[in-house]
Amino acid sequence: MSRPPLPPFNAETAAEKARKAEDAWNSRDPEKVSLAYTEDSLWRNRAEFVRGRPEIVAFLARKWARELEYRLIKEVWTWNENRIAVRFAYEWRDDSGHWFRSYGNENWEFDEAGLMRRRVASINDLPITEAERKFHWPLGRRPDDHPGLSALGL
Repeated sequence: MSRPPLPPFNAETAAEKARKAEDAWNSRDPEKVSLAYTEDSLWRNRAEFVRGRPEIVAFLARKWARELEYRLIKEVWTWNENRIAVRFAYEWRDDSGHWFRSYGNENWEFDEAGLMRRRVASINDLPITEAERKFHWPLGRRPDDHPGLSALGL
């Protein structure tokens, strides 16, 4: 199975890869998202370590059951050969109605078929009010005309 764009990456293909990842995560479909990763993909997400697609699916199902109204934006920080570093922010609320903006960085490593074999994520959560939210689009894919992180001053 191949997931273009394939390494080695350049500015255009790294940005395309990041947008495809953003779109998949905004679908909030754990099975769909897991297909972008190798069968034995290794993750560090905050302090949790995940290995392989079944654990990715379980992790994402737990995540999106807790992080309601999830909306994510990713932006490429840098790239080289088969690696991409992105920064991201996402907004969500808990089941009590408290809003958060989570900021982070991810380091990605891809195999030759364009599947992510390693993902290392560092994330911090900031409580925000509903009035402080910046991500206003219907759940799902971020519209092309919605500003990205830099344009939003994030």
